[in-house]
Amino acid sequence: MRTKILILASAIGMLGWGTVLPYQYAYAANTRGWGALAAALASTLFSVGALVAAPIGGRLADRFDPVVVAVTAKLVAAVGVGGLVLADSPAAFFTGMFVFGLGLTAATPAASVLVLRWVRAEDRRKVFAYKFTAEAVGMAVGAFVAGQLVDLSRPDGMTWAFVAAGVGFALSAGLIYVAGVGAPSLADSELGATAGRSAGDAVDRVGVLDGLRRIFAVPALRWTALVTVTLALGFYAQFESGLPAYALTVLDVRESTIGLAAAVNCLVIVALQVVVVRLTAKRSAPSLLMVVGGIWTLSWVVLSVAQLEPAIASALFVTTFGIFAVGETMYAPVLNPLTASLAPAGMVGTTLGTFTAIQTTFSALGPLVAGALLGAGLANGFLVMHVVISLTAVYGAWRLRGALRRHGGATTRPTPEQDGHMDAGSRRPDAPVVAPAAA
Repeated sequence: MRTKILILASAIGMLGWGTVLPYQYAYAANTRGWGALAAALASTLFSVGALVAAPIGGRLADRFDPVVVAVTAKLVAAVGVGGLVLADSPAAFFTGMFVFGLGLTAATPAASVLVLRWVRAEDRRKVFAYKFTAEAVGMAVGAFVAGQLVDLSRPDGMTWAFVAAGVGFALSAGLIYVAGVGAPSLADSELGATAGRSAGDAVDRVGVLDGLRRIFAVPALRWTALVTVTLALGFYAQFESGLPAYALTVLDVRESTIGLAAAVNCLVIVALQVVVVRLTAKRSAPSLLMVVGGIWTLSWVVLSVAQLEPAIASALFVTTFGIFAVGETMYAPVLNPLTASLAPAGMVGTTLGTFTAIQTTFSALGPLVAGALLGAGLANGFLVMHVVISLTAVYGAWRLRGALRRHGGATTRPTPEQDGHMDAGSRRPDAPVVAPAAA
């Protein structure tokens, strides 16, 4: 039941994301008359807040109760987005967006730690898949409802959206708190009270730079970082800006086609997520990530073909978003459990937060790269670059598979270490510690 409540909380929280973020740029630039530079700066500050919050949230989740961390972060997000109602100047809007990004992202590693703590090892991929699907649905529903009700011709045309988002994050925080009541703590887990305390003490003693050195001293984590970066750059960094810009400026499609593509992306995820998890349950995470990189590559090739076939460019663009979604159904359930399973002792949250920060950093660079290339008329360079990035992800996942085989024995099926559920009694002193399943 705790897991179901956590998934529901994730969906409700992302309703606020979908309600606000797709429209805040136009609201700041045009509705409030602050200009494109101010609107871009607001988006950048949101990303900066997310970048700052991810490693901090992860470290706090290691040192303190992750329920408290997640609840507090959600409430910070509620204050940030709710405060946009009162923002009557660019500076106030910048502050609200920064706090919004700070709270929204700080909750992410803490929520992942809760999944790892509350869910038995054999069910973790499935739960991460459900959580990802719920978030996708929440974003889509929020964006769709806001699209019907937001009025960007009036200064108060987004007031209800800001209020609704704030209420959504507050409700999400309340649900996580309810789910955490009576939940077993790390000290009550299968690792035992002594192990739980020693892990926490280890985090207290490790500084930020020392923590990063410990994380990236693990070869498999270095390859995981490469895969994380390239897969983020290969799709997520361009989802909201680069791909729509390519569609509008190069393929000359209608604005409604972009909305249809986003809807198809969400529908494919909802329709296939559970099925894909069942079909791939016995496949190793690196092998699945190789497939994701291959799917990303195929998608960019299809986008390239769309330039050559103007008559069906719109259909190919929408189809591409459906193809991307198939890869997402494999990517989301395996990445966090894999990363957590490789984390140094007592640093699961810190590692997840660090990788979230890495992904956020490169995702924030994506729109700048797209704007520079497409603005200069280098659409082919834009496409080729992303094909190369996607192929690099395939290579990184292949090297990751080799590193895990050397670490845990040659096998193509998930080992306990690879999926983050090594039995506590067989753990080696230098093996990664994973947040335990609920008893």
